[in-house]
Amino acid sequence: MTTATPAPPRPVRIAAALTFLEGLGGIALAVALVVRVVQGAQPAGQVLGAAGVLTLWFGAAIFAAVLLFQGKHGARSPVIVTQLLLLGCAWYAYGPSEQQLLGALGGFYCVIVLVLLFTNEGRRWALGIDSAN
Repeated sequence: MTTATPAPPRPVRIAAALTFLEGLGGIALAVALVVRVVQGAQPAGQVLGAAGVLTLWFGAAIFAAVLLFQGKHGARSPVIVTQLLLLGCAWYAYGPSEQQLLGALGGFYCVIVLVLLFTNEGRRWALGIDSAN
């Protein structure tokens, strides 16, 4: 006997879509790094290693976003962790790397996704609380 998983609320679906877009951006960055190595970037091992890590991380983020969009409760945590890690990257871009615009936009994007996941509707859905009560 299986019970149907209730569809996630709209804020959770929007957060999943935004995370999916982040994942695509991360995969695009990994491809750009591989192209850079093909064009003769040195040291190739470190750049390819970074591309591999980005591919694994953002591939997992895309997978979690798809599962979250489908209503799988367990995918919410990996999406939250991804946002928190990217928020740290945005802080680094804003401060030490002196890329204020990029850091601010990245941080704003991550905060939007986190806010969407922690709306009242999103929390109630994640906890399995019936909204009819």
